[in-house]
Amino acid sequence: MATLTIRDVDPKVRDGLRAIAAANGRSMEAELRALVAEHVALHSRRPSILEAAERFRAETGGVDLWVPSRDELADPPTL
Repeated sequence: MATLTIRDVDPKVRDGLRAIAAANGRSMEAELRALVAEHVALHSRRPSILEAAERFRAETGGVDLWVPSRDELADPPTL
């Protein structure tokens, strides 16, 4: 396993992490491992087709598709 060192952590952040870790029954080190693993997993997975479509819609404003009303449909063929 690799070792990471984080320097110059704000004391408020450190105290908040300590409180979160205690609430989860973990050490600060274990809490950080869990947080980093969750963050990496969230950002490294491929989006589903629904997520990709939602992102496309949000970025482009969607797609305007014309759908005829029921009154405009042609009569079915007679056999």
